Amino acid sequence: MSKQFKRTLITSALPYANGPVHIGHLAGVYVPADIYARYLRLKGEETLFVGGSDEHG
Repeated sequence: MSKQFKRTLITSALPYANGPVHIGHLAGVYVPADIYARYLRLKGEETLFVGGSDEHG
């Protein structure tokens, strides 16, 4: 019997400049996605977390 592997890709939205930077920019998108990715890795699942960024515009 072969072991099945599950791969998970987690992405987060690009930050949106709707005013001054505040903790909500991180807590609303990046922190929950990072926690979920770390949880899956602790379970031994192959997980890739890609955070959005916008350094060109």
